[in-house]
Amino acid sequence: MLRGATVFSKLDLRSGYWLIRMADNSIHKIAFQTRYGSYEYLVMPFGLTNAPATFQAEMNHILCPLLEECIVVYLDDILIYSRDMHQHVQHLRRVFDILRRERFYVKLSKREFALEKVQFLGHMVRAQGVHVDPKKIKAVRTWKTPENVTELQQFLGFANYYNRFVPQYAKIATPLTNLLKKNTPYKWDPRHQEAVEQLKQALPSALVLMLPDPKRDYVIEADASDQAVGAVLMQD
Repeated sequence: MLRGATVFSKLDLRSGYWLIRMADNSIHKIAFQTRYGSYEYLVMPFGLTNAPATFQAEMNHILCPLLEECIVVYLDDILIYSRDMHQHVQHLRRVFDILRRERFYVKLSKREFALEKVQFLGHMVRAQGVHVDPKKIKAVRTWKTPENVTELQQFLGFANYYNRFVPQYAKIATPLTNLLKKNTPYKWDPRHQEAVEQLKQALPSALVLMLPDPKRDYVIEADASDQAVGAVLMQD
């Protein structure tokens, strides 16, 4: 959907959750008490289990006419993309018309307009493709060796977010994911350290994911072993 885009803008909404009213029969469920008295939220507060999914559904609903055409939405982050500046102005106007109608507000401090490349959800997006945000690369280079299950989960959570940029990611990470299996003692050995170092080296040199070209042929590359099965959809 980003194919052909050369101009990008990014918006971050302000207190978006508070723009969604709680159902009348649910208000009492989120009451809280302080020394000044008892209170109830009339709007959706942060912290509810289903709040992110509810907010995402609302964003998808109100911006539905523009999805797949000129925007990507994740919670309160909106990426607008266009093939040229003239079209971009039109797209921005349509987005703002919808947000104004629905009374959603943008953080002025976090808006970015008419860029050739933009950081979005930990990725750098530009006309040539998508790659890992350089700031995230700096973070992984200084990541210390996980000393317990919690730290290993944090490392793998970070690495797995970018797994599509790392060839044979699952194979490299297998020794680490095996440590997270139930009833498995946390015993660190050279295999685990090697896996961590491989991932720390692979992420900074991660591939740029090119945007699909519908005019070119697609190729499926598949592989299997005793440990894993994998496939990648590519273009020559």
